[in-house]
Amino acid sequence: MKIDGKAYRTIWPGDDGASAVIIDQTKLPHRFETVVLGTVEDAARAILTMQVRGAPLIGATAAYGLALALRRDASDAGLAAAIALLARQRPTAVNLRWALGEMHRAVAPLAPDTRAAAAFAKAAAIADDDVETCRRIGAHGVALIRAIAAKKPAGAPVNILTHCNAGWLACVDWGTATSPIYQAHDAGIPVHVWVDETRPRNQGAALTAYELARHGVAHTLIVDNAGGHLMQNGKVDLCIVGTDRVAANGDVANKIGTYLKALAAHDTGVPFYVALPYSTIDWTLASGRDIPIEERSADEVLTLQGQLADGSVTRVAIAAPGSPAANPAFDVTPQRLVTGFITERGLAPADRNGLLALYPERRESTA
Repeated sequence: MKIDGKAYRTIWPGDDGASAVIIDQTKLPHRFETVVLGTVEDAARAILTMQVRGAPLIGATAAYGLALALRRDASDAGLAAAIALLARQRPTAVNLRWALGEMHRAVAPLAPDTRAAAAFAKAAAIADDDVETCRRIGAHGVALIRAIAAKKPAGAPVNILTHCNAGWLACVDWGTATSPIYQAHDAGIPVHVWVDETRPRNQGAALTAYELARHGVAHTLIVDNAGGHLMQNGKVDLCIVGTDRVAANGDVANKIGTYLKALAAHDTGVPFYVALPYSTIDWTLASGRDIPIEERSADEVLTLQGQLADGSVTRVAIAAPGSPAANPAFDVTPQRLVTGFITERGLAPADRNGLLALYPERRESTA
């Protein structure tokens, strides 16, 4: 996707062939800055502090992080230590564990002196695969938007509500929930996006609105609690969100607040779709009850980052001094509230049979 006319991915190999470069998402939307990752510790810190975030991008960053680690220590012990370090940075997004598993299978059988080069090649392949996977998610999802547009007056936009950021900034390119939106926009289908601000980190306001604006997609920022009101008044045609982990029965873990949007959509008859790549399905978990929910720092709730009139960026306190805060980062939406899944293999009902219809090779492992 493009920023001010220049195409970017969210992570790419450094020119020196021995590093990776990321967009520092903690600086958006006020500043666009890139950061060079030179060590596995750099990659781990980028994941933990959310310089990179979004399940697919976390996985790609972990892959490059492991490659960086093997430049320094390619022994079996070094490989195991690097995987352990990266794996513990974020507990909910299954793509982190998936990518590390893919990397381990690719390099563990090799001689130590060949592991680093093979790891960089595998990390690049994981990133390329994510781009194509997200493009295909959009190709399938755009059919939903086109069908709604066909029933509206000529020129009337399809109004889509999304939550948090499941855009290209959450992936390597295209995004999951936004990929159908971008492809509809590029195809000339009128679309308008209701963007939840998504407290407490405001990733809708800071990231989704930022990237939609840069691509020229019509959108309106709303507070999180406005979504139900808009649905009640017929101003939402479709909800599309992303996910950090989907259990084998179709339960969905996503940014905190997704469950409430699904409840409102179910009550008002608005279709509620979840866009996801294959790497986000956790076939080892029977239901969403087993998904670990990350509890993040209370500071994210008690403070806000913003830009002052003089252009400087700072954090300000917004709560009564001394007030405690809880900060669960995700919630689980039961599959009964999800209209369907949009994947790189097509559309499916949001249940075990729907998933297995798309991924029949998993039948034995989930029997």
